Amino acid sequence: MAHNWYAIQTHSGSELTIKRALERLGSELNDGRIEQVLVPTEDLIEIKKGTKVIIEKPLYSAYVFARIDLDTALWHAIQSMPKVGRFIGEAKKPSPLSEKDINQILQKVNHRAAAKPKISFDKGEMVRIKDGSFSNFNGNVESFDMSSGLLTLNVLIFGRNTPVEISYTQVERVG
Repeated sequence: MAHNWYAIQTHSGSELTIKRALERLGSELNDGRIEQVLVPTEDLIEIKKGTKVIIEKPLYSAYVFARIDLDTALWHAIQSMPKVGRFIGEAKKPSPLSEKDINQILQKVNHRAAAKPKISFDKGEMVRIKDGSFSNFNGNVESFDMSSGLLTLNVLIFGRNTPVEISYTQVERVG
């Protein structure tokens, strides 16, 4: 059996559904042709009703990666699944991923980063502090550190611009 990695294009948001369907197909066939199915994900922090929630989001939107021994029958079975677009490659001949490409993908899976904020801020953007000692003050974003979730703001206090470091969960966009 010659197993290769293939990228399968799906409808956006259907990656995990297709992953489960491929795993189910592999179990039903029970012949070892579908060896592994992968949807690399990352954790994002989202604020819902004032509470931090960690959500899992695919790293490669609308793609599922599968290590399979592909023949015409299996190719047609996968292509006919709902929400599957196509295999990456030529129209009638899917192309396996290169070792370099799949190694990069597997490295991202194995070295999963800590959850990061789903939101980002631009330098110069105006925000309002909604929590803490500077509540109801407005400030301009100087910098935003995605890994720690900390913003550095310039806040006008007593007529002077003062740098304030604050969590992104304590601010909201103005306007």
